[in-house]
Amino acid sequence: MPLQAQTEARSTVSMIDASIEEQCHGTIRPGSSEARLLLAQARNAAYAQAAQGRIGDGVALLYNALEMAPMSVDLLSDVGALLLAAGQLSDAALYAHRAVELSPQHAPSLYTLGFALSGLGEVKAAIEVLSILNEGQALEMLRRDSPELMAIVDSELLRLQAA
Repeated sequence: MPLQAQTEARSTVSMIDASIEEQCHGTIRPGSSEARLLLAQARNAAYAQAAQGRIGDGVALLYNALEMAPMSVDLLSDVGALLLAAGQLSDAALYAHRAVELSPQHAPSLYTLGFALSGLGEVKAAIEVLSILNEGQALEMLRRDSPELMAIVDSELLRLQAA
């Protein structure tokens, strides 16, 4: 990555970190449109960091955002997804499970939890989670937001059931 692009990315992350810190100290009202925008920026910046091979920086950014919104299903799910991508399966399962506790039909969290459990060798639990993902509201969300993942979920579920 060119030096200028790295500098711009770090500048953006620093600005978002400073804004999160500002909200934590009470100058930005939780739940306000400014707070929601800030969380969206943090999520986007975290995925941008991960796309550039800096998953740890992305996770750190999301951890900071979680200080501001510790019950955010999207943030918990995003942390889990990045940890899954980094191969940190136990931690990925933990964050995804917390998100599923808050929103039992949240497809991204079920996906992360199912695949983390599968990777950990927790076959029965992974089958249960992926089966939930494959029906009802979770399936509708998966179909709407990430239809390309449906075949992967089906394939993993079949693989686990055959084990």
